[in-house]
Amino acid sequence: MATAHGTDHWKKRSVVSSFIFRSDRVENKKPQVALFKRSDKVSTYQHHLAPISGSIESTDPSPAHAAWREISEETTLTPSNLSLLRCGKSYTFRDASVMREWTIYPFMFRLHSPQDEECIKIDWEHEGWDWYDPDHVITDPSLNGVPKLAESLRRVYFEIDLGPQAAPILSDGLARLATDHESGARELAIMAVKTLHDVTASLETLNWDLIRIAGWHLSMNGRPSMGAAIKGVLLAKLSDIKAKLDADVNTSSHDLKTTVLSALEPQSLSTTQLLSDVTSSFLSYLHSSFPDRNTLSILTLSSSSTILAVLSSIAAKYTIDIRILESRPLFEGVSLSSSLLAPFRSSGRPHRITLYPDTSPSFAASISGTEPKVAVDMVLIGSDRLSPSGAVLNKTGSLPAVLTAKHLSSATKIVVLTDTAKISQSKDSHKENNDPVQVVRAWQAGYNTERVRKGAGELLEAIQANNSMNKESVEVVIENVFFEWVPGDLINAYITEKGVWSVTDIARRAEHLVKEENAIFGDL
Repeated sequence: MATAHGTDHWKKRSVVSSFIFRSDRVENKKPQVALFKRSDKVSTYQHHLAPISGSIESTDPSPAHAAWREISEETTLTPSNLSLLRCGKSYTFRDASVMREWTIYPFMFRLHSPQDEECIKIDWEHEGWDWYDPDHVITDPSLNGVPKLAESLRRVYFEIDLGPQAAPILSDGLARLATDHESGARELAIMAVKTLHDVTASLETLNWDLIRIAGWHLSMNGRPSMGAAIKGVLLAKLSDIKAKLDADVNTSSHDLKTTVLSALEPQSLSTTQLLSDVTSSFLSYLHSSFPDRNTLSILTLSSSSTILAVLSSIAAKYTIDIRILESRPLFEGVSLSSSLLAPFRSSGRPHRITLYPDTSPSFAASISGTEPKVAVDMVLIGSDRLSPSGAVLNKTGSLPAVLTAKHLSSATKIVVLTDTAKISQSKDSHKENNDPVQVVRAWQAGYNTERVRKGAGELLEAIQANNSMNKESVEVVIENVFFEWVPGDLINAYITEKGVWSVTDIARRAEHLVKEENAIFGDL
């Protein structure tokens, strides 16, 4: 039976709400957020203050993509002017005055510099804009804002709820996660738990909702490309805490806080046992897939701590011919190669380490001197995320290495070394595009020709011109995407701390994570 309004009359809309914050490099350090006054030409909430908002279209691959599109359309700002700092947990509400059911996806952006404010050019949807104190926006009910303006802002601006002690700890922790390009996913997860521990310790009184808010932001806004491991570890910790809180209803607040802080001690996340279990699983796989063999030829790339630990552990049992792609722009392959020297030297076996440029996966995967020409025994990769379909997110360059090896020989095994905490509920479309300077600095090195060095400088100048008011007619972009997906149908085995897993095992674990996440974060 329909309600008084009639359920069929509610128009459902999914929209993004993008809050643009002033650069943190302005003289006045107090945060300020831009609100835009909607014009009389829009269909709803005319003359109300709002963030940059718009519907998520069917052509948008993600809400974040829709947020960027709307910002570009309504302000002319681009990624050269501002960065996505945080996303907020989506929520749904109904507004009977317009017969809409809105699902809101909040985002927080920050301008790169004070000069970028001059690039804001509003379109017909707005009749003006200004800077506001976010605390005032959230706490002043008389502000002429669109419905749920304060709620949307609160979901990205956690400073209002966490307060002056805990909020900076969380903000600094998120910044460390976002800028750490040396640690692996497991190490970042441990850093996230440490941040949550410190946030909890700074709270005057134990507050389960605030702990969950901090945990949600660490899961979603620290390092999205490695978010599966971070979220998996945090969910396990938070589930343990919830069980303790539910069981100790009569315990004093002080004792409960001590219990919670003890559960969040990062020392409890030692990777020693996990790496030992992954190594055991890998040895079992080798015994079944390469019986009666004591030599292995392996192609890998980047610098996975799991791969390093496993290869170091089996070095005394197998003679290894390891081929490593250098892994630009940070050259992690060089780091992995040097880290293998000590365990290989002490193993008593004649191992071989060969480094290759990223442009040479076909040479790296080939075994020369054989007739017919064959490829390495396996391509061994780590993972920063595993989707329910078995797709693997790993360092850019993984897919070309896998495809090349498979092209050379269908017998080559594609093996993933991972832990089950890296399984995610979905295949995230987030693309981590990092600082182009990491790419350009290799072009500017002194060993290059003057022509190359000069060209690098001219390209950087063109990028800087794109950021200014006087944009060039030719936009220059330098891509520095760190991670890419390897489809599950290319993978032969997933080696985990719980054994050799199949796609079915991964999908089952992903279903469990959905339930666990709903139990912890569902009602935030």
